[in-house]
Amino acid sequence: MAGSAAGDLLELVREIVRGCTCGGGGGGGGGGDLFRKDCTDLVRRISLLTHLFEEIRDVKPCEPDAAAGHGGRDCWSCDLALALRAAKRVLSVAHDFVNSASAFEGEAKKIAFQFQCVTWYLEKALRSLPYHEFDISEEVQEQVELVRAQLRRAAERYGPLNSKMLSRALSEPLEVEADRMRVQSSSRTMGTLHIENIGNIDHTVTANTSFAQANDLSKDDCTDIMEGLTITSSSLEVCPSNARDENRRDQLGTDQSNQPEEIKKTNATSIPEDFLCPISLELMRDPVIVATGQTYERSYIQRWIDSGNLTCPKTQQKLQNLTLTPNYVLRSLISQWCTDHNIEQPTALVNGKIKNSDGSFRDISGEIANIESLVRKLSSQCIEEYRTAVTEIRSLSKRSTDNRILIAEAGAIPALVNLLTSEDVTVQENAVTSILNLSIYENNKGLIMLAGAVPSIVQVLRAGTMEARENAAATLFSLSLGDENKIIIGASGAIPALVELLQTGSSRGKKDAATALFNLCIYQGNKGRAVRAGIVSALLKMLTDSSHYMVDEALTILSVLASCQDAKVSMVKSSTIPVLIDLLRTGLPRSKENAAAILLSLCKRDNENLACIGRLGAVIPLTELAKSGTERAKRKATSLLELLQRLNKL
Repeated sequence: MAGSAAGDLLELVREIVRGCTCGGGGGGGGGGDLFRKDCTDLVRRISLLTHLFEEIRDVKPCEPDAAAGHGGRDCWSCDLALALRAAKRVLSVAHDFVNSASAFEGEAKKIAFQFQCVTWYLEKALRSLPYHEFDISEEVQEQVELVRAQLRRAAERYGPLNSKMLSRALSEPLEVEADRMRVQSSSRTMGTLHIENIGNIDHTVTANTSFAQANDLSKDDCTDIMEGLTITSSSLEVCPSNARDENRRDQLGTDQSNQPEEIKKTNATSIPEDFLCPISLELMRDPVIVATGQTYERSYIQRWIDSGNLTCPKTQQKLQNLTLTPNYVLRSLISQWCTDHNIEQPTALVNGKIKNSDGSFRDISGEIANIESLVRKLSSQCIEEYRTAVTEIRSLSKRSTDNRILIAEAGAIPALVNLLTSEDVTVQENAVTSILNLSIYENNKGLIMLAGAVPSIVQVLRAGTMEARENAAATLFSLSLGDENKIIIGASGAIPALVELLQTGSSRGKKDAATALFNLCIYQGNKGRAVRAGIVSALLKMLTDSSHYMVDEALTILSVLASCQDAKVSMVKSSTIPVLIDLLRTGLPRSKENAAAILLSLCKRDNENLACIGRLGAVIPLTELAKSGTERAKRKATSLLELLQRLNKL
């Protein structure tokens, strides 16, 4: 019964994925470009469910009384089928979407609403999945939990949802529900055309949550291990005071209950249509004029152009040039409107002045003009001109958060990404370091990912100068703070290049590679990639290095990898166990703690490894550690000793 339902769901997933790769689901050109990001994210998340349905399909039939009552087993499959069919429908409609003036007035809102509904319902259906009824592996359960977390955050970013409208949206054809939504919905948030910002994720929450899911560790264990590795790249050029300011900014989550006051007020206030970007339908903060005279938010129209579109989204007229001219008049009107309605501007920038922490304003119109001039020079055909410009951009991006915001808003990121492939090594170094500095401001992470920077960063990591490679590794670490970015970066070929840097880099390069690898390996799917890239032997070499330079870092990464079966096998084959036992005897307190944790992971449900540590004399150092180690070390050592006692009784 379950196997048949899972088989049907598996086929549905494959149809959705095939539709995307064949040009459906927003993957093709034309109108689909506007929803390409929404389509790509949804299809990627759905594709990750393949292994789940394969395992359920192959599960042995349960006893009749084991099934959930009242059709529970049918319920979960029906809910998932409904959600997946709705996803398939909205992907098809989004692909066929035609960008026109009338479309922007109505159809775009309808499609965005459907994406919101599907995202919410798919997460709810997965939440109701009866894991206990099927023999689902830990790895697949972790993968499903990751998909749920991604769907939950995406749904929150779409905004609040009315349950009655949700039910109708999923059960009726798109056109019927969308028309009803247009009449009934008074909330602008529900009608927002959402082009998801990949990087807009609270990295403090994400790191701790996904770490616990990926490793099946207690909260205390997660905290202990996270502290075992200094998650601060040595290559960051940001001044300490600025970094502290950035940390405070980054701690603001994306959950709506924690939204800044100005966003909450904006959601409840009717915004003049002229103040909304025709693409995002959001209040503009940096309006720019294109060649046809239409005004758009800079980041969205830049993305449209960068995707290869040479027409005006609203009028469909061909753009005679790609110049984006700041619309200072409209920006002033938006500023005045925000003031009149007691709504703070989307950024602290008002009429060329920036708001200080004490409420006063500082005139930065000259700085803005200088930055915009430098950004234009980044695309110059004169090598000396763009070489000088990128050097100055690097310097400015390192000085303050305000500069990082202004540089990104001036459209520097796509130009910097283009310079990553420069044959001039100095230009390449300065470009990747500029992107690194810009990436520490949370909102810029999404712009960097949307600009398609990762492949070029990986190429710099492989073949750049040592300084460029170090800063490329640090950039990947910074970008990987979001769960979805971990998947993208892991699939880009970055992990083998990072392992290579871990082995052959300078001291700083090894540190940067270690922090990036640690963060990427929090995601279960990247652990196998790291093992295949030879990370275990590289880490073992660090453990046995006479300088003991990076023992703590190596142990911390191994403790993350230890939940992966391939990593366990590799550790045992590489003779890691004797090294870990030696660290139990001679290591520092933190090293002993992590060594015990790794040994416990290797020995759980593996009597052969357990017998091995017994033969190698682990009992004495474990007994000492259980008495005098850190709290976490005591727990791990005690658990290992209990396992050894049980083995001896067999």
